[in-house]
Amino acid sequence: MKYEKNHVSDMTIAYIGGGSRGWAWTFMTDLALEPSMSGTIRLYDIDEQAAENNAIIGNKVSARPEAVGKWNYVVSKTLEESLSGADFVVISIMPKTFDEMETDVHMPERLGIYQSVGDTAGPGGIVRAMRTIPMFVEFAEAIKKYAPDAWVINYTNPMTLCIKTLYHVFPQIKAFGCCHEVFGTQKLLAAIAKEELGTEEIAREEIAVNVLGINHFTWFDYASYKGIDLFPVYRAYIEKHFEEGFNEPDNNWMNSTFACAHRVKMDLFLKYGLIAAAGDRHLAEFMPGDMYLKDPATVEGWKFGLTTVEWRKEDLQRRLSRSARLVNGEEEIELKPTGEEGIELIKALCGLRRMVSNVNIPNTAGQIENLPRTAVVETNALFERDAIRPLVAGTVPEQVKELLMPHIENHERVLKAALTMDRSLVKEAFLADPLVKDRVSVKEVEKLADDMLDATL
Repeated sequence: MKYEKNHVSDMTIAYIGGGSRGWAWTFMTDLALEPSMSGTIRLYDIDEQAAENNAIIGNKVSARPEAVGKWNYVVSKTLEESLSGADFVVISIMPKTFDEMETDVHMPERLGIYQSVGDTAGPGGIVRAMRTIPMFVEFAEAIKKYAPDAWVINYTNPMTLCIKTLYHVFPQIKAFGCCHEVFGTQKLLAAIAKEELGTEEIAREEIAVNVLGINHFTWFDYASYKGIDLFPVYRAYIEKHFEEGFNEPDNNWMNSTFACAHRVKMDLFLKYGLIAAAGDRHLAEFMPGDMYLKDPATVEGWKFGLTTVEWRKEDLQRRLSRSARLVNGEEEIELKPTGEEGIELIKALCGLRRMVSNVNIPNTAGQIENLPRTAVVETNALFERDAIRPLVAGTVPEQVKELLMPHIENHERVLKAALTMDRSLVKEAFLADPLVKDRVSVKEVEKLADDMLDATL
């Protein structure tokens, strides 16, 4: 990299999973809108044609006059070629295909175990991790060999186990995980504060929060807006609107695959006193299976949805069609801010700014005091030149810790299981997962684990 006044040029970013038909375009958009950085994006993907298509798309975006950030997109045929001398590494992959994810999400339904996402917790998240961890072992070894000083940004799920694997293989790695679920809860609080306080529009960045938990099961024990404690404001709103929940005018839960009425969040607040800071689809999967995911009717009553893999496959076809249009010039990517913070974090690590954001890293600094130091946690951290400084988040209340610990303990089991291919540990993890625990017989759970592994590994 070359540093000039308020600008970094000749930056090299290795993008593992660079054939993405979705998030890559978000990344390109934010890079094109950022005038203070320029350089080369090396796209590496096992689907080389997908990476070639994205190189065409990315270079078309960069050539547009309104693109103030200028980047050259190239395809790397190997990890070594992609990583050698890279300043930053971005990892955003799909572990195998939606056929395997179909098993993750839907095979447990034969035992009455429903999952609304299936990529982080529950049987689906565990088996997905068994496919993902060996890939991240390879990535970590390659980063250690070819780009040991690079900052590594992960967007792949299961987030916690991806980060845990990177540090297990290469303890000195400079890796962190980014997730936008916290942003969604900040937006919710901004909308509720606007309504309850009668203010003008509130930007989500104006909602100050203390973040603590694990990815997709994150909590706020502090939230404020211009000196106003938002906990009483949130409680007052829930008391009036708990039954119908909160529906964004342009994102009604009945008409969107990923939307919800935030009733699970509200219920968790009433039960535990903290603001659960992820989408309801994710939060529900960390709780006992007879609560929010007992059956499809229960899910509907809580006003969120079960995201079927059939829908994901149909969406992939739509995105493949869009990719073709973007390559052929029949469509252009709209250049407007996406709301993601990845590029801002890169800027901060380059020393162009300082900022605080939520991040997934090991708890080695004790940022959550009463969780194991070996856990990977999600808290706020200060980003500045070549440094991430985790902020002390404090302690989680004992009731919330009791909810977190089965998952933290499962992270240890699943990492070891994937490294050793020990199926007995996978079965232990299934039996300990709150979605499964005490709902069906041990024999049925063990058979389910074997069948899911046989179908996807």
